[in-house]
Amino acid sequence: MVGFNRRTASKISMISTGIDAAMAFARGRRTEGLVLLGAAALSSRVPGIGTAVSILSRVLRRLR
Repeated sequence: MVGFNRRTASKISMISTGIDAAMAFARGRRTEGLVLLGAAALSSRVPGIGTAVSILSRVLRRLR
């Protein structure tokens, strides 16, 4: 059985942020999609940044 470690968490964060970016593009929110795509790319270097940006975008969308 494969353990859940930092590298696995980082990969899951990148993938989920990439999916959020694709969904934003599909819904016509180009700017949000670009920010999320950039965060997904950056999250390979800075752990957790993709998840933080994804959560922040959802919060900001709810507040509008």
